[in-house]
Amino acid sequence: MASTPPKLRLRDVSKHFVAPRTGARTLAVANISLDIDSGEFVCIVGPSGCGKSTVLNLIAGLDNATGGTLEKDGQPITGPGPDRGVMFQDYALMPWQNVADNVGFGLRHGTPGKPFTPQQREERIHHFIELVGLSAALKKYPHQLSGGMRQRVALARLLANGPDVLLLDEPLGALDAQTRLILQVELLRIWGETLPREQRKTAVFITHDIEEAVFLADRVVVMSSHPGRVREILPVDLPRPRDESIRGDLRFGHLVEAIWRLIRDEARRAIDDRAAA
Repeated sequence: MASTPPKLRLRDVSKHFVAPRTGARTLAVANISLDIDSGEFVCIVGPSGCGKSTVLNLIAGLDNATGGTLEKDGQPITGPGPDRGVMFQDYALMPWQNVADNVGFGLRHGTPGKPFTPQQREERIHHFIELVGLSAALKKYPHQLSGGMRQRVALARLLANGPDVLLLDEPLGALDAQTRLILQVELLRIWGETLPREQRKTAVFITHDIEEAVFLADRVVVMSSHPGRVREILPVDLPRPRDESIRGDLRFGHLVEAIWRLIRDEARRAIDDRAAA
């Protein structure tokens, strides 16, 4: 009997970008090969400019690979789809709509809502608003919410649409340090870390924050740059569910240090390059 394919499979994926004026080609990522299993939480880290977001956009189908193949459940990824939901750092909320309308936009106006009756759509919207702890803010508008609350709205909208793959591009990067730590714990709760793996969403999370990656992930993919490649994949052997106390575990500190050693020199070069530019 054939084994079940991974939820996501990347094989020798490369991506060139072409400058519109000069026609110069830049190889952003090269020979990326990675399997991600169903229900797994994978974080991708690396120095600035290593192609982390490029990889995420390719999985989302928002861009096309120059070489190699990308598959979901054994089928080629040829474009965007409701089975893959994307969440960005800048919230991307509609300022003229309240919390309920932002969360329900895809259900009311897009493909994700078609299987549901109007009553089921409304119940689903309220369910995910309650899940992220915003029931009291149902009728508020984005400008009335804190940054952490806005990001919860974006997460509720993502989940309400029902994708089985969550693609998260630095979603906590714009938050203050305290709010970010709180939302890391909340994100794991909402993702369902206490559930059996087969009941969890598959998550791919991009971050610059090494401690955040170790706290959240089942595995951390470390990328190198120029062009972006997978340098190493580290399993995170820490128990779930996780809370703030896990940061005091010696294994946590050892993993953070190991990842920092892998990217330290390139991260410093990236800073120097930006300063020179």
